[in-house]
Amino acid sequence: MSEVLDLARDLIARPSVTPDDAGCQDLVATRLQRAGFACESLRFGQVDNLWATHGSGAPVLVLLGHTDVVPPGPREAWSSDPFVPVVRGGALHGRGAADMKGSVAAFVVAAEQFVAAHPGHAGTLAVLLTSDEEGDAIEGVRRVAAVFRERGQRIDWCITGEPSSTERLGDLLRVGRRGSLSGTLRVHGVQGHVAYPHKARNPIHQAAPALAELAAREWDDGYESFPPTSFQVSNIQAGTGASNVIPGELQVLFNLRYNPHWDAPALEAEIAALLDRHGLQYDLRWHRSGEPFYTPEGRLRSVAREVLGEFAGAPPQESTGGGTSDARFIAPLGAQCIEVGPVNASIHQVDEHVSVADLEALPDLYRRLVERLLL
Repeated sequence: MSEVLDLARDLIARPSVTPDDAGCQDLVATRLQRAGFACESLRFGQVDNLWATHGSGAPVLVLLGHTDVVPPGPREAWSSDPFVPVVRGGALHGRGAADMKGSVAAFVVAAEQFVAAHPGHAGTLAVLLTSDEEGDAIEGVRRVAAVFRERGQRIDWCITGEPSSTERLGDLLRVGRRGSLSGTLRVHGVQGHVAYPHKARNPIHQAAPALAELAAREWDDGYESFPPTSFQVSNIQAGTGASNVIPGELQVLFNLRYNPHWDAPALEAEIAALLDRHGLQYDLRWHRSGEPFYTPEGRLRSVAREVLGEFAGAPPQESTGGGTSDARFIAPLGAQCIEVGPVNASIHQVDEHVSVADLEALPDLYRRLVERLLL
């Protein structure tokens, strides 16, 4: 078995369901310390974060990842135990194989190989891991970034190992992500009997025109390589369960994925003004998951394009699609951020897996990126 496959198996065998790290970062820290890295544990609440550095000064290149995974769901739905890694059909199966313990293992092996070959390299190579990417993302990289801001910690380039490839390793380079803003809307009415609507106030009827307007709105036409901003209702709840009772309250959960035309305060103000215009009595609670970020053309993108093209056999697609990643907390520190990782085919699914061939190629891919940026 290869070194990266061995390490990926060791990580998968630790059931690190968010925010529990289950010893993954201790395993990584032990290896990186042996390779000459200085390791700092940053624990906030129930969340473990690892900051490991080799070298000093600028430029600072960070390999960013997470050791936590989503719950596996019913064990009986899996072909094998999700926390007992198994190689089957040319793929490594287990929760976190693709998202993203495979990339974390590849980061470690690439970092070990790089510093062994170039102990006096320029600048700083760093590895940053969290156990709070799949969860609330409050005490993870968001909190670490706040600490870095207080310390004046500089970051020039950040490579996140999220599974970004589509069909083959290296065919997509993610150069940005949309922002994510979630809202919990409670519309207040007056409960009553359906036969006497004049004695009640139906919050569903009152909210329907406003929700229809929000859903139909074209927020913008997109931004460079970003798609247009989208608004989606994810859940609606109201009623007592009886067909003859007008509900007294309606709860609506919704989310906006937005491009750099907007920021969270502007969207919040826009939606509040619309709800006010419709005369609703409501409470609205917001959760700002992260602002959009975009890495313009520069050294990081050009190097990544060259390296990925070598692996994929053609220049990669450069994209800002997908959900969110922890790079959204690193970009505001002034860093240029990209995402490079294995094929995204089974993440968060039953029987999650990653190609063994891709996994064994990942350390070389990451090492080449590091070499061309720091040598």
